[in-house]
Amino acid sequence: MSLLVVGLSHRSAPVSVLERAALNADAQAKLVQDTVAAEPATEASVLATCNRIELYADVDKFHAGVAELSTLLAQHSGVGLDELTPYLYVHYEDRAVHHLFSVACGLDSMVVGEGQILGQIKDSLARAQELHTAGRLLNDLFQQALRVGKRAHTETGIDRAGQSLVTFGLEQLTSGAAVEKWARGKRALVIGAGSMSSLAAATLARAGVGEIVVANRTLDRAERLAQILNQADDTDVVARAVPMDAVRAELTRADIAVSCTGATGLVLQAEEIAAAVEGRTGRPAHVEESAAESRTTPRTDARQTPLPPTSVGADENCPLDLTAPGFSVMGEAAVAGIDAATLEQHAAWAAGSAVERREAARKAPEVTPELITALAATVATVGRIAEHRKPEPVAEAPRPEPSLFLLDLAMPRDIDAAVHRLAGVRLVDIESLAEASADAPMAADVDQVRHIVSDEVAAFGAALRAAHITPTVVALRTMAADVVAGEIARLDGRLPGLDDRQRGEIRQAVHRVVDKLLHAPTVRVKQLAAEPGGAGYADALRTLFDLDPETVASVSRAEESMEKNAQNRGPA
Repeated sequence: MSLLVVGLSHRSAPVSVLERAALNADAQAKLVQDTVAAEPATEASVLATCNRIELYADVDKFHAGVAELSTLLAQHSGVGLDELTPYLYVHYEDRAVHHLFSVACGLDSMVVGEGQILGQIKDSLARAQELHTAGRLLNDLFQQALRVGKRAHTETGIDRAGQSLVTFGLEQLTSGAAVEKWARGKRALVIGAGSMSSLAAATLARAGVGEIVVANRTLDRAERLAQILNQADDTDVVARAVPMDAVRAELTRADIAVSCTGATGLVLQAEEIAAAVEGRTGRPAHVEESAAESRTTPRTDARQTPLPPTSVGADENCPLDLTAPGFSVMGEAAVAGIDAATLEQHAAWAAGSAVERREAARKAPEVTPELITALAATVATVGRIAEHRKPEPVAEAPRPEPSLFLLDLAMPRDIDAAVHRLAGVRLVDIESLAEASADAPMAADVDQVRHIVSDEVAAFGAALRAAHITPTVVALRTMAADVVAGEIARLDGRLPGLDDRQRGEIRQAVHRVVDKLLHAPTVRVKQLAAEPGGAGYADALRTLFDLDPETVASVSRAEESMEKNAQNRGPA
């Protein structure tokens, strides 16, 4: 197995970078096609959600694969490679399997435990199958990831830890109030009719809103969604569909607006939101200067802060040469030629060092005679020891209660970020959701899910390694059968007087001898090949029995052909 994942997500990159790197459906298709057309990838699939984009590929070279996949991601996203690389993460072989299984279980989601990711993984696999870029490895991997995700939700309480991004967003809009109580009787506008917008509409209907207006560029899709909402037995909501050019007028009537479209530009500008608020209240939605300053002031990003000069001697037990030119603990490290195992060692070392630094920071400074003398001199001079106080917070005028609540779940964003500065409006978008989710508590069931993921990764790796040797075992048995057939033919020529019963007995006896001789070695070699580091047993078997490599390859091609035919037929 040579599985490689190169990607970025809300855990590695700021929302501003994710927003620029977002790919629409056409760009995703072109990306996987270009990946398999280039060396060294033979299979490819892209997993793109509102807070991640990951490129999965079967490669024959690690460093060349990292360089190629990183370059392709940069080309298709339109973000320069130099700018994109610091935010990329790289997973290889078993670590790549572990990452996808964790993603499928919701452990890597912005809202831990959310189940929407399973549908997105299913869509990713279906798209790769349709484009014929998924072979045996990615088919097996993504199908197993779906099973692992379902197992985690069935066998554990991970659902209690997580919720849908829609529900989490609505909870952020309410500022702590119960969603059902807050939403009851309100009028909602849903912009878009895709899977996320449909989920938002259904969630709002169950929460008790009185009316839902669905706007979409394709009116037929909006009408179908409105019809589904009207026919639902568990809600009393009234739903109707409108074209996209009616959105601005509907905003003056709506209390809540949720937007999630595939548009590459803004759907709603700040000026349009301000006009809608003024149309609702009769008062202009003025810009609050304090809020504007806080929103427009660039935040310090730890990823963008230059690392202090370091050396191996200064950082005890660090497995990497941190003084290497161009080194970074982010994505450049893999491109610079550092192997995956060393990267993982550095990650473990860095995590441990961070804990030690935090613990040291909590401890009080050591009291020395010099410090006591200095404090005494200060007291004698000024009569007291100066206190270091935090500056008193500047009181800000309270914002007026919002009359319009906006939830933007699109990536790139649908709603102008400048709306955060408007009085009378509350906007929750992917960026604010990422900030809120960082402090969200994790359920105790998360540990159980992690154990499931670890067990499934080990089982998947063992099965893959065992499957790798199967063509060699089949080729060995085929060779043995040919040898038996040849010897029986020679025996027939030497002993023409044998009757059919005698020939049958001899043939069965020879087959039994060969089967017994091959049984133990073939069973044992499958067991050994399933263990970590067992890939070399197939080569050893081919060498010992002088098997024709083309025979082994033909067995592999036959198995792949059978699998493709089964996939084309679909499930029984």
